[in-house]
Amino acid sequence: MQLADFDYELPTELIAQEATEKRDASRLMTLNRVSGEVGDTSFGLITRLFRQGDLLVLNDTRVIPARLFGCKESGGKVEVFLVRRLEFPGEIWEAMLRCSKPPRPGVRIFFSGGMTASVAGRVNDECWQIDFDRPDLFREWLDCHGMVPLPPYIRRQADQKDRDRYQTVFAAASGAVAAPTAGLHFTEELLAEVGRGGVAIAPLTLHVGLGTFLPVRCDDLSQHRMHRERYIIPQATAEKIFATRRNGGRVIALGTTTARALEHAACDDGTVMAGERDADIFITPGYRFRVVDALITNFHLPKSTLLMLVSAFAGKERLFQAYAEAVKRGYRFYSYGDAMFIY
Repeated sequence: MQLADFDYELPTELIAQEATEKRDASRLMTLNRVSGEVGDTSFGLITRLFRQGDLLVLNDTRVIPARLFGCKESGGKVEVFLVRRLEFPGEIWEAMLRCSKPPRPGVRIFFSGGMTASVAGRVNDECWQIDFDRPDLFREWLDCHGMVPLPPYIRRQADQKDRDRYQTVFAAASGAVAAPTAGLHFTEELLAEVGRGGVAIAPLTLHVGLGTFLPVRCDDLSQHRMHRERYIIPQATAEKIFATRRNGGRVIALGTTTARALEHAACDDGTVMAGERDADIFITPGYRFRVVDALITNFHLPKSTLLMLVSAFAGKERLFQAYAEAVKRGYRFYSYGDAMFIY
């Protein structure tokens, strides 16, 4: 398969720049991956699509305010985008840097609020190691001075309301640098309604990082390698998946990150291994899903690995027909956009 196979035209006015006033007020397209039938409803009515005995698996990662602005001793401005915390004592992070010249190892960065950091060196072609000097104060400081890491296609600065709206209501474990956006549509009331309908809910944690969003840079998809992303599947979640499948219910993945974690941990019989691992699975059309029976997801960027995963689940031809229909009907795309239920 070629990268160009996953391109499509999207009018820029359909790229959502703001979240809906109410989380569950977004639109929801339904797609039957067997018949190709497309439907149109409101996300607030999604519980009508669930069945008693189903299991909704969600990603409970919490987005950190990962964008920081500082300056070097020379006065040059530096933008720091935290990617992930490294496995060292203290607050040592892998981060992307934007500045006029590549920094030398040892360069210090000064931030507002009294925090300083030093550049230890490169981690890879995209990222640097940044060592923050006050680990005892870092988390509190980051919460006060970091900015919400809105994606670049949202053409405005993040504001205070994004701290709430670019976070799911069930977010628990801090560490993501981007939201699992399918979950942004759920309210606490809607989740309660899911439970009252006889549908179980189970969490896993995958801290969304660069691996999900880095562009594919090779035309031949067989040459692409995914970055690893750490995930944790609790034993209780694995047991609920086993019970759901044994009793004939569906495993519904809330978002592509949830689907990736489940499929990476899947056994051939559809059971899931509990525990903590690194997901580097690259799902493209032709992949056989072993756990996920239905998928709730937003509309994704052209040529992205997320679009490829959803194409694998729905069938590429059916998905692209649905996307064309979504454009025709004026659906809102990407992180703050509308959603799909694919079954």
